[in-house]
This record gives sequence, structure tokens and C-alpha cells, in this order.
Amino acid sequence: MIYNKLFLALGLAGFLTFTGFHIGEQGSMPLSISFATPAGAVIGRPLTPLSYAGVARRTTRRVVTRTTTTIAVLPAGCRYGPYYGGYYYRCGGYYYAKSGNVYVQVIVQ
Repeated sequence: MIYNKLFLALGLAGFLTFTGFHIGEQGSMPLSISFATPAGAVIGRPLTPLSYAGVARRTTRRVVTRTTTTIAVLPAGCRYGPYYGGYYYRCGGYYYAKSGNVYVQVIVQ
């Protein structure tokens, strides 16, 4: 008898949790039940499934690593631009990121 009440309570709690049970104050149908609520995920925001921007940020975060090598002045001929999802200075085969008043060498893997 106790288990029946427990199962009934758990079933009712599960039903109310996983359905869009809503009691409205006005309207012709004050009680409505639906099986899904609209998702609040927006494509393009972080931590959203199918977010390509989030995938690009996470991939860039994993691939680009800052080193301890710093230089005060960039060599001649460096170009600033978008590389591997971030903006860096490309000097020959090396990439640098500005950090304060120095440039930190980054490794792109």
C-alpha cells in the first residue's frame, strides 16, 4: 500500500516535470498540458549544441598556445590578421599576440 502511494507520487512528479503543465489565469482553456516546452538554446551562443561559433572558439582555445617567449618589437614585415580563429601578428613562420607592451609568441598546432 505504501509503495502504491510512492509510485503514484513519483509518477505525478515525473508527469509534471517532463510535460509543459500550465495553469492559466484567463482564457477559454485555463488548463493546458503539452509534452515539451520550447528550448531556450540559441544557435551561436556558447555551450549550445550545434553552435559552430562555440566549436570554433573551443578548437582555437585548444590549438593556440602562448609561450613564454616575448619580444618588445616585432620584426619588419609582420602582418596582422585573422589566423586560426584569432588575430595575431604573423612574422615569417611565427605568430605573435600582443600582451601589454610586449608581443608573446604563440604556437599554432
